[in-house]
Amino acid sequence: MLVTAARLPYFFQFNRYFTGGFMNSKLSHNQARRRFVKGTAALTALASTGMMSSFTWASPPNKQLTGKFFNLDIGEKEVNVTGSTAKATLVNGLLPGPVLRIKEGDEVTIKVTNYLTEMTTIHWHGMILDPEMDGVPGISFPGIEPGESFDYKFKVVQSGTYWYHAHTLAEQTGVYGALIIDSLNPLEEERVDRDYPVVLSDWTDEDPVDVYLNLKKMGGYYNYQQLTAGDFINDVSNVGLAKAFKQRQPWNKARMSPTDFSDISAATYTYLMNGNSPASNWHGIANKGEKVRLRFIGASTATFFDIRIPGLKLKVVSTDGQNVQPVVVDEFRIGPGETYDVIVEIPDNQAYSVFAQALDRSGYVSGTLSAQKSMKASPPPIDAPVLLSMVDMMGEMGKSSSDKGMQMMPNHLAMQKMENQGLAKASKQVRHASTEFGAGVDMRVDMPRTNLDDPGAGLRNTGRRALTYADLKSLKVPEDTRTPTREIEMHLTGNMERFIWSIDGLKLNEAKPLHFPLGERIRVILHNDSNMLHPMHLHGMWSDLESPEGGFQVRKHTITVQPAQRVSFLVTVDAPGRWAFHCHLLYHMAAGMFREVVVA
Repeated sequence: MLVTAARLPYFFQFNRYFTGGFMNSKLSHNQARRRFVKGTAALTALASTGMMSSFTWASPPNKQLTGKFFNLDIGEKEVNVTGSTAKATLVNGLLPGPVLRIKEGDEVTIKVTNYLTEMTTIHWHGMILDPEMDGVPGISFPGIEPGESFDYKFKVVQSGTYWYHAHTLAEQTGVYGALIIDSLNPLEEERVDRDYPVVLSDWTDEDPVDVYLNLKKMGGYYNYQQLTAGDFINDVSNVGLAKAFKQRQPWNKARMSPTDFSDISAATYTYLMNGNSPASNWHGIANKGEKVRLRFIGASTATFFDIRIPGLKLKVVSTDGQNVQPVVVDEFRIGPGETYDVIVEIPDNQAYSVFAQALDRSGYVSGTLSAQKSMKASPPPIDAPVLLSMVDMMGEMGKSSSDKGMQMMPNHLAMQKMENQGLAKASKQVRHASTEFGAGVDMRVDMPRTNLDDPGAGLRNTGRRALTYADLKSLKVPEDTRTPTREIEMHLTGNMERFIWSIDGLKLNEAKPLHFPLGERIRVILHNDSNMLHPMHLHGMWSDLESPEGGFQVRKHTITVQPAQRVSFLVTVDAPGRWAFHCHLLYHMAAGMFREVVVA
């Protein structure tokens, strides 16, 4: 039978159907096919303008809305991004939705009306607000039913670059947009001549449910860069049979591929910049001598982008809405959920390419900064694909076979209360949960790396300076300087071949909520037992990332944990209620890499 809207009323109300339901379904691919959205409103179709070879898609100009009261309508619309029409779910008919520009200190009301035939929602990513306003269905919010409206009301207590998105599969089909908050003290911000949000996203004509089912059918379904027998023969010619075999043996034993950078590639994705495809090329006016702030927003569902502007240096001044000590780089990586503000100075009248290539190097999107719209900059060639290294698979063990001094405890202590003097620095002792030793976990890292100065695979040894977390230093020190009283260790786990993603080997429907005692200062340790990056997002509270030495590094709301890496951050537990904590790769979240956090 068909998977109807009645059986899948919404994708992320976990407590209603993530109890052995859809994610463990034995329905066939054809049985599970459905139209994701069945909009009832009379909506305007965009006309196709030609064949794929000559087709260009240009999003309508992204309207900016300002004030204290906003009306946002979510409805269905036909778009043509790839040369074929497909159904999108859009905010006010725009892809991405309108830019919302508000002021720190204001009380705002955002009325969201649902014109779809199934529940929808909007989550205000990175905003500090009451849990009832957070917009996560099944946690502290029921969702917005078809034909109904909901008034989000909150006081703005922060400033910087943020964004909003559906906490359902409608995020994949177009419900997202930029949220810019102007500071009460404009002197805190460097003066610029122009200010542009740059929303990076990924589009597919496929039904998101079909995408998920394809991944469940074969984890590497969209990976067209798998190593072949020909590659092995070439390696034998270059390094000899023994070394070539040794290089592949760990990957083969683990049933993984060193090309598993991304779940989904340009095989189905078209990458967008402010709703514009590479062919249509988003344009921002920039004159000689001007300073331009570019507010990059990682609004993709499954794509990490590596960003550079050839010929210009990028001065990074903010991440996740928080000002940092300026650092000048050639490029940086942005994950789903993250934001970065960079300032560039235009030295001449040339056109400059704003270039964002996918982590797996399967595709890219680009725009142009120039004085005239008629001037279009040519993007640079995509970098050649690289392979994940043994460090990405095994951490420190990938550098050395020695494991002296690293002992594993057989029992995992999900939450430990210790003496303060024992918690001045994050624990280095690896504690694997007993639940990690099952069919849903295909690797465990016993010697993780803890460094923050690695830009990651694909950005190493390029001859260009790439941003790292070690470069990011918040301008403001957290007011709460208490030593944490509790330490929570969570392992990011999965099975790539079966497309199972979890925390401590347990999917959401199998795990109990995490309990954060109100008023405490808590350390969270994230230990990545997989060879994929995971952008982990805690709702409702800030995450104060620590350096390997135990000092405060940078305040963020989304922290990307690299393969075989162990990082820690501190949380001041000041937000009572129920909150979400999850990987911001949409399909990893759907597969189970999610926890409910209860603060009381």
